[in-house]
Amino acid sequence: MATGAEQRQRPAATHIIIIDKMAFQATPANLHAGDTILWENHDLFRHTATAGDDSFDVDIAPGKSARTVLARAGIISFHCTYHPGMKGTLVIISA
Repeated sequence: MATGAEQRQRPAATHIIIIDKMAFQATPANLHAGDTILWENHDLFRHTATAGDDSFDVDIAPGKSARTVLARAGIISFHCTYHPGMKGTLVIISA
């Protein structure tokens, strides 16, 4: 029989957020602390994924990708520093 701590442990997952047509596409549900976001820039322009709380800031060239590990639970707003109208929110639950 598994203990409570063993039942709560889960392998970290990787979730993809596509950047296309000057917008962040849908943010994944069920994000957990320790998971990774793979940001894929399908656009013709350079973009960033910059957290409002400064927990991450990645610069992504056209046709490239970058990774962010979600360090803690919480609600994190993010935006593109080059294009302020590009915004999103991550809802991260505990590991």
